[in-house]
Amino acid sequence: MTREREPLMSWVLYHTFKWSLLSPMLHTYFRIKIHGVENIPQNCPILVVSNHASYFDPPIVSNCVRRPVAYMAKEELFKIPVLAQIIKLYGAYPVSRGTADRAAIRAALECLDQGWAVGVFLEGTRTPDGRITDPKKGAALLAAKAKVPFLPVSLWGTDKILQPGSAIPHAVPITVRIGKPIDPPNSTTKSELEAVTQKCAAVINEMHDLGR
Repeated sequence: MTREREPLMSWVLYHTFKWSLLSPMLHTYFRIKIHGVENIPQNCPILVVSNHASYFDPPIVSNCVRRPVAYMAKEELFKIPVLAQIIKLYGAYPVSRGTADRAAIRAALECLDQGWAVGVFLEGTRTPDGRITDPKKGAALLAAKAKVPFLPVSLWGTDKILQPGSAIPHAVPITVRIGKPIDPPNSTTKSELEAVTQKCAAVINEMHDLGR
């Protein structure tokens, strides 16, 4: 039986950080526009799938969907005292890079079972222009196993935040579009996972093509 929401302490920490720092920065420095917030389920676990072009994408997504979003983080971070406890509260779970990490898959499923929104970048890595061209089926497998819906999210403009030769984030306009939830696959067959994966990618790319 899944919980309806993430742990209370994580929810409190999320809102403290969001309203004291992240949200003011996004609205004043990046002049963010957010469309589709009415599509966000607030009382059930969901799998947030999006495009990916910047290191800033995870906190931006989490801020815009109005609830904590659990993401994979490299396992080395979980060996650092204090930091490990903090990122766990934010929902981070470890992954061993460069391997088919079944433990990370189990951790993601456990987060969903605890009521979290779990974030997955559909391409698995950053792309130069933010469009998805080679979506991976991992998100669909998670959705099928956990029986939770997808929430498609498009990030526009984040590819320009960090520019060559500069370590300072540029004050570029950002637009986030949130689509309607998409039902999970009915099975874990390759064809079913592929079909739903392509559907999610198409929805995200269509929103991204709308631009600012």
